[in-house]
Amino acid sequence: MDLGPDFLTFVAVGFFAQLVDGALGMAFGMISSSFLIALGVPPAAASAGVHAVETVTTAVSGTSHAIARNIDWRLFRRIAIPGVIGAILGAYILTNVPADVARPLIQGYLGFLGTWLFYRGFRHIHVERQPRVVAPLGFVGGFLDAAGGGGWGAIVTSNLMIQGGTPRKVIGTVNAAEVFVTFTAAATFIFALGWEVVTTATLGLLAGGIVAAPFGAILAKRLKADVLIMLVGALLIVTSIVGLSRAIF
Repeated sequence: MDLGPDFLTFVAVGFFAQLVDGALGMAFGMISSSFLIALGVPPAAASAGVHAVETVTTAVSGTSHAIARNIDWRLFRRIAIPGVIGAILGAYILTNVPADVARPLIQGYLGFLGTWLFYRGFRHIHVERQPRVVAPLGFVGGFLDAAGGGGWGAIVTSNLMIQGGTPRKVIGTVNAAEVFVTFTAAATFIFALGWEVVTTATLGLLAGGIVAAPFGAILAKRLKADVLIMLVGALLIVTSIVGLSRAIF
């Protein structure tokens, strides 16, 4: 396969997307899918390619978080299985039915969560406690991630933090569970669309993501809880504004 002159651009996008995802527990899918769609790749093919990449980058990221002791294994089990089920359903729907109708509502919801998280981090009012609503959250996160080309981290990480989850543990656990969610979604996409989803773009995203994955885990462990919460909130606000502007205009 001739990688072409744009390969390094894809590598840079993959590096940046995975660095953000590993440190804040979200955004690889959103950043990468948006980039591919902007280049004219159909939404289903973009989501399929990104999920194929994430089967590897999330494995590296999850391993890095495990080494850094950022994972709550009990929480991991509670979100991974429902996430896999949701991913299968979401991938099936995206390959058969457009999911554009629900996207503005999801972006608005994430913007609200981001504003609240940023406020909590800024005012130092985050109270850590064990999250209670977990399995349904994993299902919804897996479904929206596959159907929307990204969103597992944004939905699951933000909601677990809202419920009082320890920021670095939430980020590490969500990243580790994403291995199974993305593998399931990618397998479903490839079954429906074929191996044509693996392109120069996806190989570039993969290369950049693998290099960045360990650095994200280190950042998640070293940043203070309030700083992590504020950064997650700010990222959600920005992605919500971008998503809503695209839907409206």
